[in-house]
Amino acid sequence: MTDTTWVKVLMDWSAQLERELPWREKSPRDPYRVWISEIMLQQTRTEAVKPYFNTWMEKFPTVHALAEASEAEVLHAWQGLGYYSRARNIHAAAREMDSHYGGRVPDELKVVESLPGIGSYTAGAILSIAYGKRTSAVDGNVLRIYARLYGIEEDILKAKGRRQVMNCVEQTLPEDAGSFNEALMDLGQEVCIPRFPRCSECPIASWCRAHREGKEKELPVRTKKKRQETLYLAAALILRHGAFLMHKRPEKGMLASMWEFPMVLAHTPEEAERELGRRWNCRLEGPVWKHRHVFSHRIWNMNAYVAAPAVQEPMGKDYAFFTPEEYRNIPLAGPHARLAAWAEKLVLE
Repeated sequence: MTDTTWVKVLMDWSAQLERELPWREKSPRDPYRVWISEIMLQQTRTEAVKPYFNTWMEKFPTVHALAEASEAEVLHAWQGLGYYSRARNIHAAAREMDSHYGGRVPDELKVVESLPGIGSYTAGAILSIAYGKRTSAVDGNVLRIYARLYGIEEDILKAKGRRQVMNCVEQTLPEDAGSFNEALMDLGQEVCIPRFPRCSECPIASWCRAHREGKEKELPVRTKKKRQETLYLAAALILRHGAFLMHKRPEKGMLASMWEFPMVLAHTPEEAERELGRRWNCRLEGPVWKHRHVFSHRIWNMNAYVAAPAVQEPMGKDYAFFTPEEYRNIPLAGPHARLAAWAEKLVLE
C-alpha cells in the first residue's frame, strides 16, 4: 500500500505559500483562465508568463472574444512566448468551443482532450482545478517529483517509467484533486526543481526515497536530448521612406505566418552573408546588430546588415514595407521582434 500521509502535508504547505499568480486570483476558478495559463506555462517560467497572461486577458477576456479575434491578433498577443503553434491551437480550440459548446470550456475529459492543443495534462488541470473533478494532471514536474519521491529508476520519458509514475499518482490522488495538482505544480516550480533540488526547503523530504538515498540529483532518469543544431542567420535591413521591407513566412512549418526581415540561414556566418548579398543583389554594411536566439531544437546566431541600395519594390505578395509604428502591430518571428525594436533608430537617423 502506498503511503499517502505526505499528501495533506504538501497541500497544507501549498496553501500557506500564497503565491501571487493572476490565474489563481478569482474564486470560483474560471476554466478559461486555467486553460490559458496552463498552455502559457508550458516551457516558460512563471514570472515570464505573468505579464503575458494579464495582457491576454485584457485583449481576450472570454472564449468568445478569443474566437472572434483574427489569427494575426492572437499571434501578436503571443509574441515573445515562443512555440507559436500553441497560440494557433488555442485559437482553433476557442473557435470550436464558441461554435459547439456555447463559448465555454467543456467539463468532460474526453471532450476537452479532443480539442486542438489540449493534452491529458492540460485537460486534467482544467477539470480538477476549475470543475472540481478527481482527475490527475501529470506533466514534467509531476514525473520528476514522483520519480524522486518513490525512487523510480526507469526512464520517465519511456512507457514503463511513465506507467510506474501514473500508478503512484492514481494511488495518491485525493478527492480535492485540484488543490493537490496545484500543490504539485508549486513544489515542482519552487523546490523540486530539475538540476539542484532544494531538499532543505521541501515539506515532504522525509517521505522522499531519492533524498534518503542521496539520489535526488540522479533522478529522474530521462533520455538525453539531441544536441541543438547551430545555424547562422543573416538578415537585411532594407529601408525605404521610413519603412522596412519584411517577409511573411509560409503558413506551415516553423514560425508559420509570422513576419520577419529578409533573411538567409546557413552553416557559417560567411556563407549566410554572401548568400544574402547575392540574393538581394546589393552591398551589405555591417553587421550592425548581433543576437543569439535559442529555440528548443536549434540555435540561431543572427547578424543584421543594412542593405544598400535598397530594392525598389516588394517581391511578391509575401513581402511588404512596414514603418516602426506599423510593425509594432504585426506578429514578428522570434528574434526579429528584437531586431525590429533596435532598427527603429535607423529611421530616426
